[in-house]
Amino acid sequence: MLHHTNRGVGLYENLVFLGTHDAYVTALDARNGEVVWEQKLAETTEGYYITMMPLVAEGKVMVGISGGERGVRGFIEAFDALTGERAWKTYTVPGPGEPGNETWPGDTWQHGGAAVWVTGSYDPDTGISYWGTGNGGPWLGAATRPGDNLYVTSAVAVDVGTGEIVSHFQYQPNDTWDWDEVSTPMLIDVERDGRVIPAAVHAARSGYLYLLDRSNGGLDFVEAVPYVYQDVFLGFEEDGRPIYDPEKIPWIGEATDFCPSLWGGKDWPPAAYNPDTKLLYIPANDNHCGSIEGTEVEYVAGQSYTGASTNFWIVDEEAPIGELQAWNLETMEEVWSVPFESHNWGPVLTTGGDLVFMGGTNDRYFRAFDAETGDILWEFRTNSGVTGIPTTFEVDGTQYIAVQSGYGVDAASMHSRIARQLGWDPDVPQGGVVWVFAVNE
Repeated sequence: MLHHTNRGVGLYENLVFLGTHDAYVTALDARNGEVVWEQKLAETTEGYYITMMPLVAEGKVMVGISGGERGVRGFIEAFDALTGERAWKTYTVPGPGEPGNETWPGDTWQHGGAAVWVTGSYDPDTGISYWGTGNGGPWLGAATRPGDNLYVTSAVAVDVGTGEIVSHFQYQPNDTWDWDEVSTPMLIDVERDGRVIPAAVHAARSGYLYLLDRSNGGLDFVEAVPYVYQDVFLGFEEDGRPIYDPEKIPWIGEATDFCPSLWGGKDWPPAAYNPDTKLLYIPANDNHCGSIEGTEVEYVAGQSYTGASTNFWIVDEEAPIGELQAWNLETMEEVWSVPFESHNWGPVLTTGGDLVFMGGTNDRYFRAFDAETGDILWEFRTNSGVTGIPTTFEVDGTQYIAVQSGYGVDAASMHSRIARQLGWDPDVPQGGVVWVFAVNE
């Protein structure tokens, strides 16, 4: 298993649903912790595991599979929430006879990746859930799997009742930069040109902010603008297909530089939208680039199947890296930005009191910002870097903010690479702690 990560549990009636590192989904009785049912999704010896919080909707528990660097074939599987009976299984790499299989040469679809690492979103009005998918396998698409490779690095719209993929949008056809787009599209109503668009909004790892129209279950391109520096895309076709700079496409035996690095403008940490301010808040990273050099690789079950070596660097050692950005989706313009010396891996929470909460920096601070201006109103230094997702709740009339503090996996790996270049302390203090704060008047 590559990522020792768990992103939470799902809840339904008196049940708690957990995805496990040995690729099981388990239903526990919330009152006593007893196992009510469990189902095995795949073999861990083949590189499959689960990191996501299960999504519960319409009486079904939906779970996506992780393991994109191990040559898995990504999928989402649904179960009856009360009984655990299997409802449907939808592969994010289509097999023979399925729409999209023609975008994979030969039998490359068998280990094509497109893992589903992060919980999807759900529209109760349409019964459609929306999911983001990860990289292809191996990483170098042009050299090893020519074609669009559906549904790698895509948003897919899935009918909760049947599991059918009713629509999709592919951010990077034939992705070859490890730009996973696993963050779920945010379902936001956006006013444009005098009409309200039921939109799917995504701050992509590629460094572009996308606005898609999901009318009638579709995922149609409206606009995309860069929110960090990016040098791979030369533009877009009318349907949103990116036009690649051929000099930025990596090949086997050649190191190719590109910006942003494989960690992207925003990785998995979720953005947040405030319907009162009408602003989207993005935890972004800029000022970093990388390179990929392809290597020959053969599939071996459970082993690395990236077929690539990578490098990473900060462009301007004196400039900030991380940011909290606020964007107006009606104009697709940045309203304000708060820079940080550190890289930023902080999930964002915004509240009805026009506050924004975020950690994510290596200085271990958890902060509150003014949602309108970005001013830092409060900060508290925790035990470690905060990569947990903040949540808010009320008890006896008092509002609380809770967050987990503990730095690891990609945030720690990125810190290590930056530390070597900039001379930082190579380690961020560790220790998993849940912090709870009361929000006073």
